[in-house]
Amino acid sequence: MQMGLQGQLERFKKQQEKCQSTLSSIAASKAAAASANGRNNIAVPAIKFSNNTERLQHINTIRKSPVGAQMKRVIDLLFETRQALTPEQINEACYVDMKANKEVFDSLRKNLKVNYDGQRFSYKSKHKLEDKPQLLKLIRKFPEGIAVIDVKDSYPTVLEDLQALKAAREIWLLSNFDSQEDIAYPNDARVPIKVDDDLKQLFRSIELPRDMIDIEKDLQKNGMKPATYTAERRSAAQIQGFSSKPKVKKSRREINSRTKLTNAHLPELFQKLNNS
Repeated sequence: MQMGLQGQLERFKKQQEKCQSTLSSIAASKAAAASANGRNNIAVPAIKFSNNTERLQHINTIRKSPVGAQMKRVIDLLFETRQALTPEQINEACYVDMKANKEVFDSLRKNLKVNYDGQRFSYKSKHKLEDKPQLLKLIRKFPEGIAVIDVKDSYPTVLEDLQALKAAREIWLLSNFDSQEDIAYPNDARVPIKVDDDLKQLFRSIELPRDMIDIEKDLQKNGMKPATYTAERRSAAQIQGFSSKPKVKKSRREINSRTKLTNAHLPELFQKLNNS
């Protein structure tokens, strides 16, 4: 009897161990499945689309603009940077794609303000200058004067240097009456200019016409354009009913017996009144 109970107890323990092993296996399987699901369910970041719509629209507008407008953008870029740039660099800087637009490429390659060496584009000015000493040296080569428009794009600060040279009395800047453009003349102190007294006297003895219309006619006879248009202004004044003659200044009112005296402390003002 005792042996039978012992045997049943042993079988029960084995069953318990088997059940425990089965439960442990099931738990391990669930844990592995959960771990696998966890790895598979990792949140993948959403694809971010570019929200720079305005920039893309701006680039598209530039590339669809007329050839002349795109050329100006490139020439302005070359002028400001003063560097030799490839078509790729130009496209990156100002969004003009010359590789995709053959007309723009060919037009820039032939432009007088652009130099193309087969690989890079660069700005080409009429006179190759880099600083103020070179500018002064060039101006001294033109004693008859050189137009400012011919040198103003030589380098970025050329206009400031022209004013500095003028202030230092190295050059003269005078306006051309025909074209209304400034002309730079050298003022070389090594070449003193002496004017004879006879020439000075002759200059001072010339009497100018008293009427501006006559002065304008003389200027036109000598090929100069007058800055005033007196005849036209006088005609317009007559049409509108205004007189071009200067107004006659009214004489100062004399003091009489009816004048209210407010300056009695100045008796000399009333000497005439007393005499009358």
